Amino acid sequence: MLTPVHVGIALDWTPNTNHTGFYIAKHKGWYSDAGLDVKILSPHVDNYKATPASRVADGSCMFCVTPSESVISAHTWGDAPGAKPKFVAVATLLQDSTSAIVTLASSGISRPAQLDGKTYASYGARFEGRIVQQLIRNDGGAGDFNESTPPMLSIWDTMLKGEADATWVFLGWEGIEAKRRGVELNAFGLEQYKVPYGYSPLLVAHPDTIRDQPDVVRGFLAATARAYEWAAAHPAEAAEVLLEAVVSEHEQAPLPKPLDPEVVRESQVYLSSHFLDASGRWGLMQPSVWSSFVDWLSDSGLLTRKVQSRQPQPGTLTTSLDGLRAGDVGEKVPREEVDVAALFTNDLLPNPAA
Repeated sequence: MLTPVHVGIALDWTPNTNHTGFYIAKHKGWYSDAGLDVKILSPHVDNYKATPASRVADGSCMFCVTPSESVISAHTWGDAPGAKPKFVAVATLLQDSTSAIVTLASSGISRPAQLDGKTYASYGARFEGRIVQQLIRNDGGAGDFNESTPPMLSIWDTMLKGEADATWVFLGWEGIEAKRRGVELNAFGLEQYKVPYGYSPLLVAHPDTIRDQPDVVRGFLAATARAYEWAAAHPAEAAEVLLEAVVSEHEQAPLPKPLDPEVVRESQVYLSSHFLDASGRWGLMQPSVWSSFVDWLSDSGLLTRKVQSRQPQPGTLTTSLDGLRAGDVGEKVPREEVDVAALFTNDLLPNPAA
C-alpha cells in the first residue's frame, strides 16, 4: 500500500460554509481514496499570526484559501522582475460574489457615500482600503474615512459592538448570522457600485507544487469538486456533515466558539446556488472575470508597487494603510506587466468530458 501524501490547506477564516467541500471530502473518505492525508488548518490556531498565503509561500501548506487580490499582489510586488510568483489560483470556491461592505441599519449609514468620516474595520490587505475608498467615490463621496485594524478574528464583532461603522463580510455567513440574531444590515455590493470584483474565495497553490506534483493537485481537486457538487445537491445533509466534521477535524484545537447549527443550515441552503457554474461544474474560473478586475485596479490607479504594513519602514515598498489611501503608493504597475493567464489555471480541475 502506498504511503498517503500529506496535504495541508490553510483556511482564510475559521471554518464556515464556504469551506464545506473540504470537510465533506475528508469526512466521506474521498481524500483518502485519492491517496491523500489532508489536514485543514484554521487561522484560530495562532490567532491569525500567519496568513493563509504565507503558509503556502513558506511551504508549510500545499493550498490556502484567499481572495483574488492575494494572487494579484504576489505577481506585482516584492520580487525582482521576472521572479517566480508565489501563488496561482487552481479553483474558485464560489462562482459569483457573495461579499459586501456592510453597516448596521441602526447606524443610519444607508449608502457608501455616507462612510465619509466614519470608521471602517479593515483586514489590512493591500488593495482593501483603496477598493473601499473607490466604492465610496463611485457613490459620490470623497472616500475620506478612518481605517482601523482590530485583531483579524474580532473584526465582525467589532462592528456588531458599534466600535466600527462598516466592514467587509460574506453575506452567506456573517449576513445570515446577523439575520438570525435580529441585527439588520445595510449591504453595499461591490458590483452594485461599479467595482467588478474578482473571485473570492479562491483555492491557491504555489507554482512549484503545480509543476512538481500535478497528480496530487488533480487528485485533491477531483475529491474537492465531488464534495462541493454533492453539497450543492444536498444542502441539508451537507450542513449536518459540516457540523460533525468541523468538531472532529479540530478536536485538538477547538474553535473559539462552536458553529451555530442554525446558521450553518441556513447558510448551506444559501450557498448551494453559488458553488457551481451553469454547467454544474465546481471551481472553473473565467478569464474575463480576472481581466475585468485587473483592468479596474489599473484604471482606478490601485495597481501600484507599495503594500501596507502595520510597521512601515522608510526606503522600502511598505507604507501605512492611511499612506496608501493618501497616495503613498509607489510606482504604477504597467497593466501589460500583469499576465492574467499566469494568475490562474483551470487545467487541473476534473474534466467531466474526460
